[in-house]
Amino acid sequence: MDYQTISLTVEEGVAVLTLDRPSVMNALNTQMRAEITHALRNLDAAARVLVITGAGRAFCSGQDLGDAGSANATDLERVLRDEYVPMLLALRDLEVPSIAAVGGAAAGAGANLALACDVVIASEEAHFTQAFTRIGLIPDAGGTWTLPRQIGNARAMGAMLFADRIPARQAADWGMIYEAAPEADFEERWRARAAQLAQGPTLAYRQLRAAMRDSAESGFEAQLAREAQLQGICGRSRDFKEGVVAFVEKRAPRFEGR
Repeated sequence: MDYQTISLTVEEGVAVLTLDRPSVMNALNTQMRAEITHALRNLDAAARVLVITGAGRAFCSGQDLGDAGSANATDLERVLRDEYVPMLLALRDLEVPSIAAVGGAAAGAGANLALACDVVIASEEAHFTQAFTRIGLIPDAGGTWTLPRQIGNARAMGAMLFADRIPARQAADWGMIYEAAPEADFEERWRARAAQLAQGPTLAYRQLRAAMRDSAESGFEAQLAREAQLQGICGRSRDFKEGVVAFVEKRAPRFEGR
């Protein structure tokens, strides 16, 4: 697919997907959602981590309310079902970890796209807004599932009802995101984190992400059994053997991701 609303690069195991509609603060329209979904489903096999970031002064301002493909209010159920759900499931089902590098505003569905990534690293100049009630809607794009699990029902409900702007530092303090970096260090920080994951034990990351997803719905005994199953897979990997040898030899491991 010839991408018009995003760009995608892969270098040294790091795939960077950039939302690229800066004139509208990277608002999500029908074409962008299709392109993101395609990119996620067809990620280069050389990629060992994915970073999603935004061009210009925003990460993503959410749904493009001027998009002719989804402007009709009676069509929102179809848009979510046919366009957002496939995109978010493709992100969830990636074989590699994902990082949202949020360098500006992340609002509405844009905030929830970021929060659906495994890790969120934001500039201290960034902010997150569950802006839906401002236009008479409820949070979507997974927000009502993700946010309460990250920051608890009380804070999630307040953030959604009041549609308050939550600065990145506050989001980090609440546990909504992993870290907020000074603006001057932001890009260097997320690139370093991405490089770290790209050099790590990709197979173990895959099983870790599966375990974390399952834990949201599992009882304690079921989760213990799931951990044992997934750990068995890791224990048979080349990366585990390399990790043990490197530990014994007192050197950094050279993981292959298998």
